[in-house]
Amino acid sequence: MTKFLISFPAAAMQIPADELPAVSDATRAVVRDAKAAGVWVFGGALDETVPPVLVGADRAVTEGSYPQTATLDGGYCILELPDRDAALHWAARFAASCRCAQELRAFHFDPES
Repeated sequence: MTKFLISFPAAAMQIPADELPAVSDATRAVVRDAKAAGVWVFGGALDETVPPVLVGADRAVTEGSYPQTATLDGGYCILELPDRDAALHWAARFAASCRCAQELRAFHFDPES
């Protein structure tokens, strides 16, 4: 089984405010289905009100983030699935519920995770 990251940036979700409750309900239904199927590992959205920090090996904390991830935001979920075809299926379901394309990535296998 492979763990897959399904995600989208916040800016990709161009939903009128009055439609947001329906989008949330549809997405929660997909989450419930993933849980019922036993493939759900984790999911959520980054809290944009909490600023990122970099933490060094010496525990030094620096405000900000890596330049490459300065705009890291949006929604994420991790599913554990048998193959890429299954991941494409779930990504399409999230794309339909969120009304925006989802990025799909596979985690490198680690027997300790």
